[in-house]
Amino acid sequence: MKKFGLMIGGEWRESADGVRSQIRSPFDGSVVGDVAEATVADVELALAAAERGAARWRRTPGHERAAILNRAADLADARAEELAALISAENGKPLAEALGEARRSGAILRLAAHEGTQLYGDSLPLDANPGTGHDKIGFTLRQPVGIVVAITPFNYPALLVLHKVGPALAAGNAVILKPASATPLTALALAAICVEAGIPEGVISVITGPGGALGDALVADPRVRKVSFTGSTAVGERIVARAGITKLSLELGASSPTLVLPGADIEQAAAAVAAGGYANGGQVCISVQRVIVHRDIEADFLAALRPRVEALRMGDPMAEGTTLGPLISEREAERVAASIARAVAEGAQLLTGGERDGAFVSPAIVTGVDTRQAIAQDELFGPAVAVTRVADFDAALAAANGTPYGLAAGVFGGTLAEGIRAMREIDAGSIHLGWTPLWRADLMPYGGVKASGYGKEGVRSAVEEMSEVKTVVLHS
Repeated sequence: MKKFGLMIGGEWRESADGVRSQIRSPFDGSVVGDVAEATVADVELALAAAERGAARWRRTPGHERAAILNRAADLADARAEELAALISAENGKPLAEALGEARRSGAILRLAAHEGTQLYGDSLPLDANPGTGHDKIGFTLRQPVGIVVAITPFNYPALLVLHKVGPALAAGNAVILKPASATPLTALALAAICVEAGIPEGVISVITGPGGALGDALVADPRVRKVSFTGSTAVGERIVARAGITKLSLELGASSPTLVLPGADIEQAAAAVAAGGYANGGQVCISVQRVIVHRDIEADFLAALRPRVEALRMGDPMAEGTTLGPLISEREAERVAASIARAVAEGAQLLTGGERDGAFVSPAIVTGVDTRQAIAQDELFGPAVAVTRVADFDAALAAANGTPYGLAAGVFGGTLAEGIRAMREIDAGSIHLGWTPLWRADLMPYGGVKASGYGKEGVRSAVEEMSEVKTVVLHS
């Protein structure tokens, strides 16, 4: 069992009131960790430390910051199996999935280290300004914003932490991390790696505990110049209401569609949906939640999809061969099972799965879904896909765009002309032709439109969003 205090400016300490909380396995309820539970007073300590740390870190040359992050990457690589065990224990995802996540940690840190050394400016053609610019030289500098608050969800305890912390540090900012209350252990272990690698005093803090009061105190403080949040649209709206004049990146909810059109390789599409709809128990922002399939190929597609979904093996996430772990809590499993049951009561058909046992929900396929139903409109965040039949490509586009969200979409089949229309007309931050939305390279821009948020992650994009441009003019 892992025990952690708070990390305040790179130093371990207990919370102001000494309260601690236990972290339990979603699989069997066993205690897998014990962490300090922060108070608003601890938030103030972290902010004060970040002020001091930011002033020091921004003056640290880029090559020195990169060297520290590269050392952290080496440590993360060496501890990948340990990190994977933590991820699986507190999150419940199968160990093989957790190991894949842990092994990306070092790569993200190296990518951040590189991008932090690429903060180029531009020369300004001031002589093009009539009458007053010919005797002046202008250029831009890109510099850190100062203090970044990073708020992360439970579903990828390493990946989503590092996509915020890595770029923040690389750009020269101090960072205060508020990880999900259910999964703080991995975040604390990664922060410890950063400190061991040489991140200076004051530059990194991790505040653990309930998100409401702590999050409000962090995002509303005027010393914070950037908030990067991944989570629900409701919490994103709360942050917007409290943050004031602060740079925001919000990666919010989704109901990501995959279109399966005539000409698709049915076997490939079915295999991709079986992976993309159920990885991490469907608890992925870019999970395949909706499949929009042309009526002429629906029967063949479902015949190929069903056996693949039914072959998923639920069980102990630490056991070899498990491909589907529990949801993060029994409460979440109850919510997902109720959403599936509601869809069936409203006229959809349950082809397979949808049964709850504790925190497990058996992988489900729900067919005959009207896009106006809640299972299509709301983010499910569980192991089920909703299948909607359409008559033609225009109807498929309308269905794809028929929710408040727009994070990512996938398309199989169709003509070249339809593919081009899909690129241009589907309202989503990422479009994947020949695959599902569940694909991401750490270097690519990542983020949504509409109720899925604004701002971009991906290491290069995040470094840019966690820095700002200053214009300099030399007058003769």
